[in-house]
Amino acid sequence: MTDSPEQTATTGTRTLRRDAAENRERLLRAAWEVFAEHGTEAGVEEIARRAGVGMGTLYRRFPTKEALIQALNDALMEKILGYARQVLAEEQGGGLEAYLWFTGTVMSAHHGGLSRLWQAKLPGADPRREELWTTVGQLLERAKQAGEVREDLTLTDVYLCVVALRSLIDDTAAPAPEVWRRYLAVVLAGFRPAAQPLDFRPADDSLVQTGIPGCGADRARAARS
Repeated sequence: MTDSPEQTATTGTRTLRRDAAENRERLLRAAWEVFAEHGTEAGVEEIARRAGVGMGTLYRRFPTKEALIQALNDALMEKILGYARQVLAEEQGGGLEAYLWFTGTVMSAHHGGLSRLWQAKLPGADPRREELWTTVGQLLERAKQAGEVREDLTLTDVYLCVVALRSLIDDTAAPAPEVWRRYLAVVLAGFRPAAQPLDFRPADDSLVQTGIPGCGADRARAARS
C-alpha cells in the first residue's frame, strides 16, 4: 500500500519540523559551549561549525546574534521559573535557600552567555519575570513565617543577591569556578535571623519589577559588535 499525497505531505512536514527543532537545540548547545569558552563576543560562525550546521540554518533559526542570546536566556528563565513553582508547591521549609542554590547552579552551568538574564525591562514586558519574582516573594514570606530569615529582609535584597551572583559567576568562571558557592553561603548567613537590625534602609521593590538599568549592558554591547 502506497502513501497518499496527503500522507506524504504530512510526513514530510513533520520531518522538517523535527529537523528544525533538532537544529535549534544543537545551535543552543553549541552557543553555550562557545560563549562559556570565549564570551558573547565569539563569532556565530564558530557556533554554526560546532553545531554541525550551515550559516543559513543558523540565521533561519536566529536572525541575529542578539536573538540567539535572548533564546539562551529565555531557556534559563523557564528553567529557573519552573523550579521556583515547584518549590512553592511543595510547601516545605528552606524553599528560598533551595531556589537560590538552584539558580546559582543553573547560571554556573551556563556561564558566558548570561548577559540578558535579569536585564532591565519595562514592567509587564515579560510575564515570566513578574511571575518569578511574585513566586520568590511568596517563598520569602514563607521563610519569614518559619523564622528562617530575618524579618527585615526584602525581596529587593534577594533580587540583588541573584544579580550579584550572576556577575560573579561570569567573572570568575575560569579562575575560580566554584567561588560563587562560598559567596552565596556568606550571603545566606546574612539573610538568617539576627537580633541586631541592619543599619541601612532597603531600596524599594521597584528594582525587582524593572531590573537594574545597565544590567548586562556591557556584554550586550559586545554581542552587537
